[in-house]
Amino acid sequence: MNTQAPESTLTVDELAARAGVTVRTVRFYSTRGLLPPPVIGPRRVGHYGPEHLYRLALIEELQLQGMTLSAIERYLDALPDDLSAHDLAIHRALVATWAPDSAEQISREELERRAGRSLADADVRRLAAMNVLSAAGEGYRVDLGLLRLGVALLDVPISHGTILAARQVLLEHTRSAAHELTRLFRDEVWGPFTEGEDDPDRVEAMKSLSAHMQPMVVQALVTAFQRSLKEELRAAFVPEPEDS
Repeated sequence: MNTQAPESTLTVDELAARAGVTVRTVRFYSTRGLLPPPVIGPRRVGHYGPEHLYRLALIEELQLQGMTLSAIERYLDALPDDLSAHDLAIHRALVATWAPDSAEQISREELERRAGRSLADADVRRLAAMNVLSAAGEGYRVDLGLLRLGVALLDVPISHGTILAARQVLLEHTRSAAHELTRLFRDEVWGPFTEGEDDPDRVEAMKSLSAHMQPMVVQALVTAFQRSLKEELRAAFVPEPEDS
């Protein structure tokens, strides 16, 4: 087993602080198999990397969807084992577009706790420009579904305008996909399902069916987008081999 801790790793306390959860939560998720084990370094200290941080963020988004831990386990089990932190960030960003509105009014201190880091005034202004938060009284009204993604984007070395344009493209296309999938579900599943006698059990059965389908739809959407993005990036930036 590799016991050499890589650079830029986090202790369990640092990981919990960055993720905005407790150390107990990190250890509980590890016990459930939701997080991969840390790299064990000197003095038997566990070291965590970016993939742990982004996996925690993904778990948070799935919980915002109302998914149970058992459903989250099934979702994560279906992911490839070799997903990088970048891949997990894509999954998390797409899942966030399905999350319900979750804005809360919080103080600057609570904002930084939720963000998992200190925020300069310039960082707060940039988060406001991304519609992650807005000033409200002595604190901020924060979209918790977007906060983790917004904080991650603070360190991305691309222009603010590019980030906003990319976000708009993502929102427009996911809304379109959600609209078409809802129409298909309504016409092909819900319609035939409700035909026949009026049975109150049908409503509960439909709720159960919807709860099972939603994580599968999210998984399919994320996987399809990820593969399409890789193909587009390869076509755009990887030169074709010259004919010999």
